Amino acid sequence: MLESTFVHVPGVGAVTERRIWERGLQTWTAFLADPGAARLPGRTTTRIAEVVASSLDRLRQGDHAFFSSALPRRDHWRAYPEFRHRIGYLDIETTSLEGDDVTLIGIYDGRDLRVYQKDVDLRQFADDIGSYGLLVTYYGACFDLPFLQRRFPGLRFDQLHIDLCPALRRVGLTGGLKGVEARLGIRRSPETAGLGGWDAVRLWREWERGSREALALLQRYHREDVTHLKDLLDYAYPRLRALAGFPPGRQAGGQVV
Repeated sequence: MLESTFVHVPGVGAVTERRIWERGLQTWTAFLADPGAARLPGRTTTRIAEVVASSLDRLRQGDHAFFSSALPRRDHWRAYPEFRHRIGYLDIETTSLEGDDVTLIGIYDGRDLRVYQKDVDLRQFADDIGSYGLLVTYYGACFDLPFLQRRFPGLRFDQLHIDLCPALRRVGLTGGLKGVEARLGIRRSPETAGLGGWDAVRLWREWERGSREALALLQRYHREDVTHLKDLLDYAYPRLRALAGFPPGRQAGGQVV
């Protein structure tokens, strides 16, 4: 979808983008091969050609920061297939619902989960986050990322970012993470079913008072918070693509690209 995107070109919106697609120019390469087929004003055509040529080069370089800056934030989901190999599903737990301090940070790449823990290896997170090109959160634009920015002053989050909360709202799913999971039939383990944000705070406090069982339950709860984000993105992506008006994509590895 990213190589079919034109809304990152200054002055090009959804209507013009769809017009380009309808005229058979459904990729950057197709546009560059025959810019006149778009039947747009000359200056607009020239500007689009310049930006998409640069975009192709940046994509070959894996320059996530370029696309993070150029794409409207609501359209970062378009980069999912191209940056899937550098994806990080991210979630944090904190010492209060207001986020006084972070207790756990989980990052899942679709295969392996890494959890950083307060007073153990939390500082390592700042060194590792730079290896990711695309972050996926739930309500992370308002909570997780701003909080981590305060927790790690000077840390630069230049990644593409898909916040699934507003993304899913656009395809008709509203509410908190647990409610959305339930509506999609994504089940929690018997041990964590019914637990929420306040329980994560409570379990951490019990761990601080010496309960290893509380920490184990918190870690399991947190693991599900993080790994379930992949299921939510896999649900949202093809629907966001359809909403954008682009024809259904080909299949690769069982997923729409």
